[in-house]
Amino acid sequence: MKRLGLLFLCLLQFSCNSQLQEKINGISFVGSRDKALQKHVDPVLHINANYAAIMPFGFIRNLQDPNVVFNTERQWFGETVAGGKQYIELLQKNKVKIMLKPQIWVWRGEFTGDMIMNSEEDWKTLEATYTDFALTYAKLAEEMHVDIYCIGTELEEFVKARPDFWSGLIQKIRTVYNGKLTYAANWDEYTRTPFWEALDYIGVDAYFPLSDQRDPSKEEMRKGWQKWKKALATKSSETKKPILFTEFGYRSMDYTAKKPWLVDHNEMQVNLQAQADATRATFEEFWKEDWFAGGFVWKWFLHYEDVGGSEDNRFTPQNKPAENVIRAHFSGLSQY
Repeated sequence: MKRLGLLFLCLLQFSCNSQLQEKINGISFVGSRDKALQKHVDPVLHINANYAAIMPFGFIRNLQDPNVVFNTERQWFGETVAGGKQYIELLQKNKVKIMLKPQIWVWRGEFTGDMIMNSEEDWKTLEATYTDFALTYAKLAEEMHVDIYCIGTELEEFVKARPDFWSGLIQKIRTVYNGKLTYAANWDEYTRTPFWEALDYIGVDAYFPLSDQRDPSKEEMRKGWQKWKKALATKSSETKKPILFTEFGYRSMDYTAKKPWLVDHNEMQVNLQAQADATRATFEEFWKEDWFAGGFVWKWFLHYEDVGGSEDNRFTPQNKPAENVIRAHFSGLSQY
C-alpha cells in the first residue's frame, strides 16, 4: 500500500511538472547588429526558457506616414529577414521554440497605437506596405517551422480604423503559414480587439498598473493584479482562447508597478528587489491557471555580459535578482 501511495505521488508530481513545462516560458530576444553565437544562447538555456520571441523591425517616419520600410541594409542584422532566420536557426538547434513577432518602430519612439492616416489613399498605402511586411515574415515563419506568429504589435488605431483589412490579412497569412497566430494588444487595448476568434491566442502586452507605491510588496502587487486577472479570465472564457502575455516585465526602479509601460530614460532610483518581486507576483498569479498559456519576458539582450546589473533601472532582468526569479520559475521550482 505504501508503495502504491508513493507511486501515486510520483505520478502526480510528474503530471504537475509536465503541465508547468507546457507553459510558454519565453524571453524577448532583442535584435542586435551582430550574428547570434552559441555563447549568446547559453544564458537563455541557463534560465531554462523554452521559447524566444524574435522581433524583426519595420520603420515608419511618423504617425501619419503610410510607408513601412523594412529589411534594408541600414538596419541592424537582427532586425532583418537574414538576421531573424539566423537567430531562429541557432535557437531551434538548442531546442528553443520560437514566436516570430515583427514590430513597427516609429521615428523617435512615438507610440504605434496612435498611428492614424490623413487620407483614404494613405490608409491604402499603409495597408499595402504592412501586408508586404507581415507576409514576408509569415513566409519566414513557415519556412523555419516557427511555432507562433504574431501578426502585429500595439496598433490599436490602425485596427480600429480598418477592421476589414485585418480580417483579410489574417486570411492571407493563413494561406502561407500553418502555425499558431496571435496579435500583441496593448494592456488597455485587448478588450476592444475585434478579431480574437480568428487567432489562436489572445496576445497581451501585460503592462498593467498594479500599485502606486514607491516600493510595493509582492503581496500588494498580487492584490493589484486581481481586477485585471478577472477581466483576462473572462475574455478567455468568452472567446475560448488562452491568454498569452506577448510581453511582460518590470523596470528595476522605484514605482516599477505604477506605470510598467514607461520606456523613458528617467533617473528613477534603481530598485532591484521591486523588479524581482513584481516578476514573482506575476508568475504566482498566472502560471497555474489553465486558461493562461505563458509569456515572454521583456527583454533579453544578445551580449549578456554587457547589460543589466546593479546600476541599471531598465527592463532587462539580466544580471539582476529578477533573473534568479525567472530561472527558478522556468525550472519548475516551487520555492524561490
